[in-house]
Amino acid sequence: THMAVASPMSSALSSFGLSTSRPVTCEYGMVHVMSESGVPRGKDYCILYNPQWAHLPHDLGKASLLQLGDWSSSMLCSPSDLPPGGFINQVPLVARGNCTFYEKVRLAQGGGARGLLVVSKEKLVPPGGNRTQYEEIGIPVALLSHRDMLDMFQNFGHQLRVALYAPSEPVLDYNMVIIFIMAVGTVALGGYWAGSRDVRRRYVKHKRDDGPEKQEDGAVDVTPVMICVFVVMCCSMLVLLYYFYDHLVYVIIGIFCLASSTGLYSCLAPCVRRLPCCGCRVPDNSLPYFHKRPQARMLLLALFCVAVSVVWGVFRNEDQWAWVLQDALGITFCLYMLKTIRLPTFKACTLLLLVLFIYDVFFVFITPFLTKSGNSIMVEVATGPSDSATHEKLPMVLKVPRLNSSPLALCDRPFSLLGFGDILVPGLLVAYCHRFDVQVQSSRVYFMASTIAYGIGLLVTFVALALMQRGQPALLYLVPCTLVTSCAVALWRQELGAFWTGSGFAKDLPQSLWAPAGSSQPPREPVGPRPQPPGEEQPPEPCAAEEEGAAAPAQEPGSPAQPEGQDLALPGPPSAQPGSPA
Repeated sequence: THMAVASPMSSALSSFGLSTSRPVTCEYGMVHVMSESGVPRGKDYCILYNPQWAHLPHDLGKASLLQLGDWSSSMLCSPSDLPPGGFINQVPLVARGNCTFYEKVRLAQGGGARGLLVVSKEKLVPPGGNRTQYEEIGIPVALLSHRDMLDMFQNFGHQLRVALYAPSEPVLDYNMVIIFIMAVGTVALGGYWAGSRDVRRRYVKHKRDDGPEKQEDGAVDVTPVMICVFVVMCCSMLVLLYYFYDHLVYVIIGIFCLASSTGLYSCLAPCVRRLPCCGCRVPDNSLPYFHKRPQARMLLLALFCVAVSVVWGVFRNEDQWAWVLQDALGITFCLYMLKTIRLPTFKACTLLLLVLFIYDVFFVFITPFLTKSGNSIMVEVATGPSDSATHEKLPMVLKVPRLNSSPLALCDRPFSLLGFGDILVPGLLVAYCHRFDVQVQSSRVYFMASTIAYGIGLLVTFVALALMQRGQPALLYLVPCTLVTSCAVALWRQELGAFWTGSGFAKDLPQSLWAPAGSSQPPREPVGPRPQPPGEEQPPEPCAAEEEGAAAPAQEPGSPAQPEGQDLALPGPPSAQPGSPA
């Protein structure tokens, strides 16, 4: 699923609009509440206000501490709703409904109020009006959630003093550092692991596997037709989510649970295979999958991965800790995808990245001109539509809560987001660069250059987010950085032709060993005898991408022998002879 390919760091607010007025600029602020009984402590609550009516001070010390008038049973829509003495030097608290915000604030200002708080049982929306109405009003008006009002009265009683202010936020939050480390680390580890496993697989994939389990997972080579079909499916799914979000979001959550448990199993399996305990196998049986007699520890691992995924699915809306589990599952899912999906040529890499580059920019920057609300389809889907009845969020993102000390962290935008696609798409190019590095023995120069370029592109994305204060299509910056850097390295090393076509992978390799992934062509029988005893188990895969993937491994016991008359340029000890163990 690629609907979150550019789900950008969307902590910036989306724009709201009214059909009869100019667009409403909304901002989050705070209302500081204190009891009139002399209790020194106070508490901040989130409000949403329109600065075009009246600005709020940035510092709490400069805000006026005024008496709160509890008129929450009144909607303040007619002069008869005004109290006999008016609202002299008060901030009245009234209910939302039955009339416009302008009518409420005009009556409040006429009654001597110094501000107006409107209690809303629904999602907070910015109070608005036309240009003439903005010029008439000189007091701030803001919306407060009904839940916060109940909490306010429960903690401080009904005799309250309040101060309205809007503290400034840092341009960038510390959580961007965590997102940066997770994203770059996942791309680097996934690209290295995928490249190492792929190269190793090309040399040992014809080894006879007499054991009941296969240690190597198959890979899928991406073709241009697959890329086109994939992008069409992405566009269709994104549009369907935009119009039928409340119905399809649960489908996406279910897919994420299944895919993330598979990814977690794939990442932990190499480590579990190295454990000395629980190596016994299930008895002989005719059940599906179990007839292969899997090890007990692998069954326990599968149950553990499913349990972790189910725990996240049940507690996914717990903002305090569920994001940690979602990020961990998301990273393992990305590593699994980078290991499974393989781009065979730089031509395929360029096609995929450029098509998704256009897709990303279109759905973030162009769709606001096509939607009635004026909101980006990508940002709307990634953050959840404002009118969603379920209030569910798509899980296909890395999310980290705000870590600064600003009271605005209490408002309804505490997370910064980065879509899985912003990791997977450039990560596939990094994996290709690592495979090419190994084959041409370039000391990982392509891999290092593309990984550094990804990090720079992500930093540029953060800077653009801070400058524009709106959600950004991350691929707008990541694709040029990674593609141009990889191409420049190939030009510098005079290997652009081989890098473009992937021909460096086939250099000096016998044709029988250079069969496409998934090919049904039978391997060439070895000339020498196989030293591997029948039924001997293949050694377990290491816990992480190994060094032996960086340099093609020497011939292993049981691997195909080198045909006579052909040179196979494999790094390894000079004593490794055809048909004999290294």
